[in-house]
Amino acid sequence: MSEPIEITDSHCHLDFPDFDADRDAVIARAAEAGVTRMVTICTRLAAEPGVRAIAESYEPIFYAAGTHPMSAAQEPMATVDELVALAEHPKFVGIGESGLDYHYTADSAQVQQQSLRIHIAAARETGLPLIIHARDADDDMARILGEEHRNGAYDCVMHCFSSGEGLARAALDLGFYLSMSGIAAFPKSQGLRDIFAAAPRERILVETDAPYLAPPPHRGKRNEPAHTAHTARRGAEALGMDYADFAAQTQANFDRLFAKAARYGKAAA
Repeated sequence: MSEPIEITDSHCHLDFPDFDADRDAVIARAAEAGVTRMVTICTRLAAEPGVRAIAESYEPIFYAAGTHPMSAAQEPMATVDELVALAEHPKFVGIGESGLDYHYTADSAQVQQQSLRIHIAAARETGLPLIIHARDADDDMARILGEEHRNGAYDCVMHCFSSGEGLARAALDLGFYLSMSGIAAFPKSQGLRDIFAAAPRERILVETDAPYLAPPPHRGKRNEPAHTAHTARRGAEALGMDYADFAAQTQANFDRLFAKAARYGKAAA
């Protein structure tokens, strides 16, 4: 039996209670499916110790931390120094997720924007990629990302990208990356697949956002890192690529953006 094709889940939430009963089995299934690395994301800094503990407990798991925009008004405002200090951990590989979400929390737009700029400053200072959540805020997101980039370059991935073509182009023009989630594998997401197909291949990542957004054939069920390949296979089709070539491309893309994780793997080898 041949080994599964290797791939990375660049964004998941393994600290969420959805995984409390079977976290070991979830991570074992990911390895069996060829998922060589996972980045588990802390969305509230108060939860960072628990997320860090997961990364420390499992060799393939790295982590990032920040304040999710939907929580920005309820959580203490993060500071640049706080985020920079967290980045000293050898398995801390990204800043965020941060961003803007006006779908349910437009009333906190100003607080979200302040939080976002703090996270951008931390990404700039640490050299780690910024992990962006964007929903129903394309114009403000493009504006702030551009303004801040002119103040000093930083790296960034638009996580679970499902926004419009305009924000995709703005992000790509800044040298950023787009990450493909299970949404891109949904039957009615052809427009989103077209956006990914038009993007440079060297700027695409894949993720699950587990436990959310499971791709077919698991849609409607709990998502987990082992399902990364289902989204990636649909992505390969959209780009007219062989799946093995697409997986290898996304691996190289992850190594380039999340260079600290790539270095860690080499150091441990």
